[in-house]
Amino acid sequence: MIEMELSRIVISETNDEQVIVLQEVNGTRTFPIVIGNYEAMALDRSIKNIKSARPLTHDLIGNIFLALNVKLLKITITQLKSNTFYAKLTLQQNGKELEIDTRPSDALVLATHSKIPIYVSEDVIDKLSDGI
Repeated sequence: MIEMELSRIVISETNDEQVIVLQEVNGTRTFPIVIGNYEAMALDRSIKNIKSARPLTHDLIGNIFLALNVKLLKITITQLKSNTFYAKLTLQQNGKELEIDTRPSDALVLATHSKIPIYVSEDVIDKLSDGI
């Protein structure tokens, strides 16, 4: 697994799809992921630490984790198939680790909000290097 960090959010007011860029923590590799408007705005709010008056979806998920004594440990972008990225949340509850399937955009919002590590599998990096 390769640790990555959110490098940039490119928000376009004229496009329904937005772009985020992940960058290798101790390296130079980067790659973009296309996400939706809602997730881009949620990422932007999380990075800027902007709170809403009422919990938004990602806040709700965090509140549920807290209420159920679940700790979000990391997110991992696990696969790239047909130009679609797949990800997993790694959670811990009562000493047991669980993996939950998720969209990378949702995982990244939760990761930035919780300040947890972002990982990408070697297989995904290899496919990106090979030009998919």
